[in-house]
Order: sequence, then C-alpha cells, then structure tokens
Amino acid sequence: MTRDKQTVIENGKRLRQLRGIRTRTGVAREVGISYAALAFYESGERNPSGHVKKKLADYYGVPVELIFQ
Repeated sequence: MTRDKQTVIENGKRLRQLRGIRTRTGVAREVGISYAALAFYESGERNPSGHVKKKLADYYGVPVELIFQ
C-alpha cells in the first residue's frame, strides 16, 4: 500500500472517531455534503477537497491538521 493511500485511510479513521455516535446522515446534512461523500471520506476511499476539509474541521471544532495529515 502506498503512503498516500495509508494517509487517506488514517484520515478516515480520525473522521469516524470524531463523528462518534452522530449519524452520517446528520453530519453530512450539517456540513453541507452528501451522505455518500462522507462515507467515502470515512472509509478511506477519497480525501475531501480543501474547502470540505475546513467545513469538517469547523464542524468538529478541531484544526484541519488534526484530522488530515
């Protein structure tokens, strides 16, 4: 596995941890992204764009760098 793919997977794990007991549907709605997009990010299939990274970090109240390496 490449380092980039491993990084995306680790980012997804951090997103899942931050979501906790919240539903994907609820988080996606609050952040303004689709459920499918959030599922891709959390599963390590994709990395969000810069503005979506910022929206997610703001939603969880943490710096972007804490989630996305």
